[in-house]
Amino acid sequence: MNVIDIFCGTGGFSTGFEATGEFKVKAGLDVLGDRLNTFKANHPLARVIEGDIRKYSPDTFSKMTELAPGDVDVIIGSPPCQGFSSIRPFRSLTFDDPRNTLFESYALLVQFYQPLFFVLENVVGLITHQQGKTLQQIIDTFETLGYQTDWRIMNAVNYGLPQKRERVIIIGRLGLSSIVFPQPTHFFEGRSMVPLNHPKLIRTYPLMDNKLSPAISVMDAIHDLPNLKSGEEAKHYRTDILPTPFECVRRKEVQKLTLHRSTAHSSKMLEIIKQAGSNRAALPPGMVESGFSTSYSRIEPNEPSVTLTVNFVHPASNKCIHPYQDRALTPREGARLQGFDDDYIFMGNRSQIVKQIGNALPPLLGHAIATALLE
Repeated sequence: MNVIDIFCGTGGFSTGFEATGEFKVKAGLDVLGDRLNTFKANHPLARVIEGDIRKYSPDTFSKMTELAPGDVDVIIGSPPCQGFSSIRPFRSLTFDDPRNTLFESYALLVQFYQPLFFVLENVVGLITHQQGKTLQQIIDTFETLGYQTDWRIMNAVNYGLPQKRERVIIIGRLGLSSIVFPQPTHFFEGRSMVPLNHPKLIRTYPLMDNKLSPAISVMDAIHDLPNLKSGEEAKHYRTDILPTPFECVRRKEVQKLTLHRSTAHSSKMLEIIKQAGSNRAALPPGMVESGFSTSYSRIEPNEPSVTLTVNFVHPASNKCIHPYQDRALTPREGARLQGFDDDYIFMGNRSQIVKQIGNALPPLLGHAIATALLE
């Protein structure tokens, strides 16, 4: 089945689909060139378009990708939040309307290609945006186009990711057939961004505990990577321990370790890191004067990570200090917590690669959704 990925970023979503062996990614579009370079390196047969989706009519997109209506089975994408700021009724929408939002341009492509499925991923805040009116407008838009549409709040930790990462997933299916969402494979019952009794939240109830694997912890995912001090780099895996099953899958046949270089912290930051605990309040009084409650804090070793951000190598911004070592996470550790295999190619400088990893949709979540579509 042919897939096009809009707002594709580094291609994590696409990678999850292709991992099923049943989907082939034919095109990707994004506005950021460094993300597209990474996407292209890992999807060499896909056509790549760099630019704002609002500048390409569906006809132009079709000519650039050599994909006509009937050639596309699934459209996937993660529209940026600003794409939902002013959604209007879709019936009168045209490509050349200067008011078009990013979401509306995505919907125009769905209208043009009429794929069997579309999948939209976004932050949980979408469901309360404008008191829920925005989400309902999205549903109305696709139902106008003939799609049965449903949504769930999914946490990637329940699908084998060593990270608590909640997202809204909207699936549309052409016609009036039912929609299947993936069932959890890993047990985790922690806090949610919505009430735990929310009807759209996919949970692993205690009665399912004995049927599911336990959630993957941080150290399950990174303990085969060598110890580093601030500013150090390692190019070989540890040989004094056996990798966990999760680590084995991520490593594949890779022999040379890459991206495992720690941030060179200042002497002041190193003093803070050495005193760091589970949150900022664990630091001695007066050591830092500002920051989020989770800044300057260590990740818990024996449970899944908190949600990674684009600043996961900078302790002043978020909870990203290694559980045992006096430094922030390395890009390789971040990639592991996002579920990228060690042979995934990241293009760009270190700063760009860190942002690519932190922003990505985890391939494991994409794989779970793709598997549900196949069902």
